[in-house]
Amino acid sequence: MLTPNNYWYWQFDVERKVLMLDLGNELLFCVSIPSKQLIAETMSISKQVFTVADVAAYQTFKEGMVGLPLSEARKSELALNAVAAYRFQKPLMAKSWFFTPQIGLNPHWGEVVILKTAYGCARFVVVENDGNSSLCMLADVTPIKLDNNKTLSFSDTIRVMNNRMSSYSGSMPMDFALVG
Repeated sequence: MLTPNNYWYWQFDVERKVLMLDLGNELLFCVSIPSKQLIAETMSISKQVFTVADVAAYQTFKEGMVGLPLSEARKSELALNAVAAYRFQKPLMAKSWFFTPQIGLNPHWGEVVILKTAYGCARFVVVENDGNSSLCMLADVTPIKLDNNKTLSFSDTIRVMNNRMSSYSGSMPMDFALVG
């Protein structure tokens, strides 16, 4: 299991235009957020410590993922990307039209929720909730199709109105057709 320590720090690789987390022992984690979605200050990070708040966020995200059918390595990857999104991603406008209205929730950050499209449903981790909408990160390894042109992949983020969410209880909902 990946355990945060005092030697972790954020850095921005100007050459590759990617945010990275130096984990020590010559290990670098490349954040999945495209540089165009990062706040401007991120581009000037040469060495910024992984703070106590980052550690707390990482633990919160990891705890919320307990019921996900992912390996520990994938859960750590998802949690690190969620911390990076929470700290460094630009605000996004809600794109709720891709998702089917559901019961709706007022989720806590770190909570896993279900979002449904016309093409299926997927699990997402709530990165932040502003009361009306939430920044969500895809927690499924299998991409989810939003429409004929757009697909989300593992760790991609999207902001969605909270009325598009349902709770994740450890299993995916099943849609049945009534016949007869």
